[in-house]
Amino acid sequence: MRFGVVVFPGSNCEQDVVHAANHLGFETSYIWHGDTDLGHVDAVILPGGFSYGDYIRCGAVARFSPIMAEVVRFAERGGPVMGICNGFQILTEAHLLPGALLRNSGLKFICHGQPLRVERSACEWLDLPEGAVVDIPVNHNEGNYYCDAETLARLQAGGQIVLRYCEPDGSRAAAGNAPNGAVDDIAGICNERGNVFGLMPHPERAVDPLTGTTDGAPFFTAIAKRLAEVAG
Repeated sequence: MRFGVVVFPGSNCEQDVVHAANHLGFETSYIWHGDTDLGHVDAVILPGGFSYGDYIRCGAVARFSPIMAEVVRFAERGGPVMGICNGFQILTEAHLLPGALLRNSGLKFICHGQPLRVERSACEWLDLPEGAVVDIPVNHNEGNYYCDAETLARLQAGGQIVLRYCEPDGSRAAAGNAPNGAVDDIAGICNERGNVFGLMPHPERAVDPLTGTTDGAPFFTAIAKRLAEVAG
């Protein structure tokens, strides 16, 4: 299993992702934004950071990087792609995922541990049971997921909502639990096929016991297991 981690000017979480994958026993390689070939990778991760300084909109410039044309082709062939934080923003700008990430509702940067509830979904990147609660850090200024009512209905009907912000016991407060104002408490979604996954929290920061929770490990191990099963 080999993960490819795309590096854009302004990325700052790529080393965290590589450390997490290596810690879990997987091979990783960096892929430069100016490349036009993903190399021999099994899965692609777009890491967090501030690609191109977040000029215009978060992810709006990175979406046009040379490597993104190949990422789109890889995804369209069914290749697994995960976008974390800024990577999620890039996936929406590239129209690999619907919706958009707006400024946090409180207009403040947030950084803290966050309970998330795993929903029943088509996502290939997770195999945790529906209703499981994981504690994953959030660290963003533009994590307020937004989509129109029609898109939200499609996400709900198609099993594309993967993670929701929640209380520690998995319940959801009547006023909502999203610390950033995200619609329907959405923390992560996938495409209809389930191979493209975007989330605002940072699972790569929750795989080593030295940093506390290891709840982020399944975000890497599940896809490796799935690809191994497909390979026979």
